[in-house]
Amino acid sequence: MTSIAAATRPDVAPVRPGIVHLALAVGGFAIGTTEFATMSLLPLMAQDLHVDEPTAGHVISAYALGVVIGAPTIAVASARMSRRTLLIALMLLFAVGNAASAMAPSYHAMLVCRFLSGLPHGAYFGIAALVAASLVPVERRTEAVGRIMLGLTIATVVGVPLATLTGQFLNWRWALAAVAVLALTTAGLVAMFAPRDLANRTASPLRELSALKRSQVWLTLGTGAIGFGGLFAVYTYLASTLAEVTRVGPTFSPFVFAVFGIGMTLGNLFVPRFADRALMPTAGALLLWSAAALALYPLAAHSPFWITVDVLAIGIGGALGTVLQTRLMDVAGHAQALAAALNHSAFNVANAIGPWAGGLAIAAGLGLGSTGLVGAALALGGLAIWGISISGISMASARRR
Repeated sequence: MTSIAAATRPDVAPVRPGIVHLALAVGGFAIGTTEFATMSLLPLMAQDLHVDEPTAGHVISAYALGVVIGAPTIAVASARMSRRTLLIALMLLFAVGNAASAMAPSYHAMLVCRFLSGLPHGAYFGIAALVAASLVPVERRTEAVGRIMLGLTIATVVGVPLATLTGQFLNWRWALAAVAVLALTTAGLVAMFAPRDLANRTASPLRELSALKRSQVWLTLGTGAIGFGGLFAVYTYLASTLAEVTRVGPTFSPFVFAVFGIGMTLGNLFVPRFADRALMPTAGALLLWSAAALALYPLAAHSPFWITVDVLAIGIGGALGTVLQTRLMDVAGHAQALAAALNHSAFNVANAIGPWAGGLAIAAGLGLGSTGLVGAALALGGLAIWGISISGISMASARRR
């Protein structure tokens, strides 16, 4: 498969990839902070907006809906835009959404503002991944994508705790305002350092939509939507598991959540190096790794030490998102933007499937630890789809011979 690098090389003086990757990662940090911190700030939001917590939880769903709708819509509608210009516009929209969220006067206004905030999420990560990969040799694409995703993973370790503390000691609105400032900072950094690429005049919405005709695109998205659901099945109920099964104090929970973020960060630091040598085998290995780590969760949940180790291992499996992002570059043909953005729609589908399936197991009386078994089943489901994808590749190669 030909690298996309040639199609997106800057038309001016060479840029420094490391600085561009850092600029794009700042945007990932802003997105990760607002996405995950909203969960920890939910009780404060509910009190301020005069609704109960389950009702306030709909603001999280509104954001996720924005991601799922915004990713493909923006990617198709902006097919002829310069990627640099699009990234700046997406971060400005993200800043507006979070600033509006910080000033939302009512619950219903907050729903609208969170939906608006979610719209740029998937498209930003998709386009940022394409730009990051275009600046390095083809054999280092996944490593470049992993650098962008480090912003998101570091947010779970640093950004979310800081936002939570800001909400507790000042006001939750200041935490969202800080995210808006980060988004504006990203827009400025991209304007200064990202390559000034020319808009692709041969691109069109119809050409982007052509990605949907490719079975390998759908199989890759399905692998993520199902396989990644296992991680969310455990993560969603982790705080409850720590309190009711592991029986640790409230001060221990933030540490375990930080360990989860460290695991994701380690995964995105080291796994891409293997993926750049053997992309699909690495994806399969990650799914097996996740299935094993999730299957051990019910046993590990009874020990503070072992649940911490297991959560670290589950977090490492989160590198699957980076690997599948690169896979989509290989199978999307000329429809790179739509396929790249849809990856994040798929992971938000996983974010819906995992908690829903885990909740069914808990409601059936199987206990909080059962979320690990549900997660393992989902990881194996993703592995099954991965196997179908591998079979399709083998059959296509045989026909060519």
